[in-house]
Amino acid sequence: MQLYFIDPVFEALPCPVTLGNEESFHCIKVLRMRNGDKINLTDGKGNLYEGQILGQDTRNCPVMLLNVSEDYGKRPFRLHMAVAPTKNIARFEWFLEKATEIGIDEITPLICEHSERVQIRTDRLKKIIISAAKQSLKTYMPVLHEPAKLEEFIRMNLPPARFVAYVEELQPMHLKNAYSGGDCTILIGPEGDFSQKEMDSAIKNGFAPVSLGPSRLRTETAAIIACHIINIANEK
Repeated sequence: MQLYFIDPVFEALPCPVTLGNEESFHCIKVLRMRNGDKINLTDGKGNLYEGQILGQDTRNCPVMLLNVSEDYGKRPFRLHMAVAPTKNIARFEWFLEKATEIGIDEITPLICEHSERVQIRTDRLKKIIISAAKQSLKTYMPVLHEPAKLEEFIRMNLPPARFVAYVEELQPMHLKNAYSGGDCTILIGPEGDFSQKEMDSAIKNGFAPVSLGPSRLRTETAAIIACHIINIANEK
């Protein structure tokens, strides 16, 4: 199945929509779809649409939405990960791509005391998320929030299952044993890890320190492992 991305639709079906420039080019020019062909589309909100192509415009391809399957692929839990962007932004982009493929609901770039990158281009990152969601046939696309300082983020209204990955000589409980299901939030620090002040503050605000194993991991690797653990724990 090939999946195309469209903006949310608020009209009753059937109704016409227009694919964006990139989607139109990929549909008509690359995949050589033709007038009358059926395609699958999503708005990233859990809706899987069946549509029919009405023309062959490589910039603004018209499509008639015929029917919709709501809550397609909905999971019984939500995962919010706050991850410090890496100095090499390509590594953070890799995390976004792979986490989207595995399954994640919200992502907040986290600004910490030891952060080596405090600015990111969210427009480019959102394109990476959309591409990964389409490739992995996800109709729910993760929400990418604006960067937040750790002290502000940990005071937000978050699920009770809260964890902070931390590297120390005396390893705390492994995430796979600490997590018992349901919605959760995980903090992943920068290359220089969280400061002691930040760890104390996170713990004070209900975040339980957890281990991701005996190896010292890069930020993006730790984030992917945490994402995978939560998804595996929720598999039936």
